[in-house]
Amino acid sequence: MLIGIPKEIMYKENRVAALPETIEKFKKLGYDVLVETKAGAGAFTGDDEYLKAGAKIAADAAEVFDKSDIILKVKEPLFNEQFNKHEIDMLKENQVLITFIHPAAPSNHDDVKKMQDKNITTFTMDGIPRISKAQRMDPLTSMSAITGYKAIIIAAANFPKFIPMVGTSIGMIKPAKILVIGTGVVGLQAVATGKRLGGIVTAIDIRPDARKEAESLGVKTAGFDAPADLAIGKGGYAKALPEEWLEKEREALAPLVAQSDIIILCALVPGEIAPKLITRQMVETMKPGSAIVDVSIDQGGNCEMTDPGKETVHNGVYICGIKNIPGSLPVHSSWLYANNLYYFVENLYKEGSSEFDMTDEIIKGALVTHKGKLYHEGALKAMGLSNI
Repeated sequence: MLIGIPKEIMYKENRVAALPETIEKFKKLGYDVLVETKAGAGAFTGDDEYLKAGAKIAADAAEVFDKSDIILKVKEPLFNEQFNKHEIDMLKENQVLITFIHPAAPSNHDDVKKMQDKNITTFTMDGIPRISKAQRMDPLTSMSAITGYKAIIIAAANFPKFIPMVGTSIGMIKPAKILVIGTGVVGLQAVATGKRLGGIVTAIDIRPDARKEAESLGVKTAGFDAPADLAIGKGGYAKALPEEWLEKEREALAPLVAQSDIIILCALVPGEIAPKLITRQMVETMKPGSAIVDVSIDQGGNCEMTDPGKETVHNGVYICGIKNIPGSLPVHSSWLYANNLYYFVENLYKEGSSEFDMTDEIIKGALVTHKGKLYHEGALKAMGLSNI
């Protein structure tokens, strides 16, 4: 089978889905690989390096989509202005697409349905279960450390004040108050980075164990105690709270939001829509010049004022909805993600088989559409089609 690597077209997305070292690994498994010219330029990897690794270079994305059996991408399909055509329309029936799709997010439902109707087999890399045998394939974890670090940097770059306490001849400048909501891998890295920059950091999570991890970094935590059976899901990850409990959480968050200078939003439920925790009214209680970075935007966002993929200002508050934060650190993020993809494909087609095992836990978690059917449980639930 032929694996195709198109150049990413999302604004400021500099990652690439394969690097020369993973091309060599694919070749050893028996795959041919076709890479669009300059696909690795954003990660400072040239066509000559891909050629040395055994890949062929395609003149453009159209050639990659036309010739490949499997398409590996970083981000969801988008409109390709060069060809005046959506990438979904460039896909062929029975082709396999492996990328981040975030199928539960409402903004992606139409595209998911279109790929379903077109008989495209799709796998979403955010659907890989967080189990020990899937660790090497899990890009949510590998991208999360990058995202948490960079989210604080983005906030700092758009915050019109010092973050640390600074002494001057005029007087002492107080440190910024940073609120991190959700203390998974993203949140913990944001907590650590915010603390390094000298901010006063407060971390929030509905899971007691997650709060303890944040406390171990030496920051304050604020609790919202929901019943464990409602808050904690499989593997210790957060569950989607019922609406009445979400409202209680918003009430608990409101005073903390009002006094925060910087808020990092990274409260996610694996495979489902991100809970809306910050309302318009809450944003309007923040001081002008404050900053919100909504890391959860790929899954719908934690703030109702976040505009997906854009940076906006509301009532003097900067709100970041950038959907490809790891793309701003393309060298390390491409290396991590390309290897995640390699191990996923290695598991997907075992021993040279052209068929995949739909009973495999990893494959079941990542499968979105196949032969005209929608499988992803988070998407089915979000679309109101789930029986669960």
